[in-house]
Amino acid sequence: MSAGRVATLVGDFDRSPAYAGLSDCLRMLIGEGRIPLGARLPSERDLTVALDVSRTTVTRAYADLRERGFAEARTGAGTFTRLPGGRRATLDRGLAPLPGTTELIDLNCAAGSAPTGLAAHYEAAVAELPAYLGGHGYFPAGLPALQEQIASAYAARGLPTDPDQILVTPGALSATAIAAQAVTSPGDRVVVDSPVYPNATSALASRGARLVTSPVDAAGFDIPGMVATVRQTAPRAAFVLADFQNPTGHVMTTDERATYAAALRRNRVVAIVDEAHQALSLDAVEMPPPFASFLPDAITVGSASKQFWGGLRLGWIRAPRERIEQLTSARLGLDLGAPLLEQLVLARVLADPEPIASVQRDRLRDQRDALVAALHERVPDWRFRVPAGGLCLWVELPAPVSSTLAAEAERRGASIAPGPAFAVEGGLERFVRLPWTRPAEELRAAVDVLAASWDAVVGGANAPHTGRVRVV
Repeated sequence: MSAGRVATLVGDFDRSPAYAGLSDCLRMLIGEGRIPLGARLPSERDLTVALDVSRTTVTRAYADLRERGFAEARTGAGTFTRLPGGRRATLDRGLAPLPGTTELIDLNCAAGSAPTGLAAHYEAAVAELPAYLGGHGYFPAGLPALQEQIASAYAARGLPTDPDQILVTPGALSATAIAAQAVTSPGDRVVVDSPVYPNATSALASRGARLVTSPVDAAGFDIPGMVATVRQTAPRAAFVLADFQNPTGHVMTTDERATYAAALRRNRVVAIVDEAHQALSLDAVEMPPPFASFLPDAITVGSASKQFWGGLRLGWIRAPRERIEQLTSARLGLDLGAPLLEQLVLARVLADPEPIASVQRDRLRDQRDALVAALHERVPDWRFRVPAGGLCLWVELPAPVSSTLAAEAERRGASIAPGPAFAVEGGLERFVRLPWTRPAEELRAAVDVLAASWDAVVGGANAPHTGRVRVV
């Protein structure tokens, strides 16, 4: 990388002392991927001029980077970026599409890297942590400061909420499982969309509930069909994805929310509302009021992992006071609280979320547009609508071969989730989910792989589908 580019990325770093501030800034940039792994850093002389600092400052900063494992010196070649433990140290075996694979472009996981600025909140939270070490560290309802921040966020959206209406959980899936544990019994029916996020349905069925599907089509929510399903099946609960539904990206309008909420109220159905993607509006659209505005006894689930970073494993439940004791009892059967360090981080982030959230939205918007443009160019006969937010495209193929396509693409170097992964009762072979959570250059490369894989599939020379169960 050129010295000018590095100087632009570094910006106004802490200069007390300057070498430490420069090293910390470079370490964050490497960790966040803004300076790629394996990149050659500018020479000490060039960076000294670009930053207007002493040669000793750059020399000590580079030495500190090497000592921490974020750079390595290659004789006669220069200083190159790396990660402590190497690239494989940051890979997860559970989500890896193929055992031992490190080079696949992963479009199976709809999550990206951490936004700029998050690491600084972690470092500040570590500094706060000693004040809590004298206690037991359990906060079954959540750290009070974090409960207050989450409640304030709901109030800002027009839904007055007290901190004691909030339960902090280790992620939105945990929150969904807690809600299902609290309000359903074995054999109860729960209405879910089809297609729907598969991990959520697993959490809902963990109590032994029977899932009843209501189709969501390419045009949007079939509200009359959803109302009829509720009336005809007498469910105990309904799982509601009203904001950037996963995987279709649909948003329920204000009138649709009012109509569906009225049907749930008439039939005494408990709504478990998943708002994990609600804050991910990428275009200049006004989001409808929270679903709970139309149904006060709704249980609402939120997520920091989708909004900020998957590694920030925190979610929450917002519920009416009369359900809090029931939900607290259910959560104590699953865990005793969420990690304290992450709660300290999130409390800091939510105190002023816009600096991080705006960076995240800008990045996701650029990546979405890059994915859409590449698909239009390389596979123009694939059909999809472009959501105004969320994390993914729901793409309809010209033929029902998504599982075969996924197997062929994986063999060629890209991992995708085929439609049947999002079907409770089977089917959806005409669809694939394509998240835009990877860098634009990776998305374009992945579409090249998908286009070649599609040509192979329609030509009949393709990898057989193994039937292996995927982690989505």
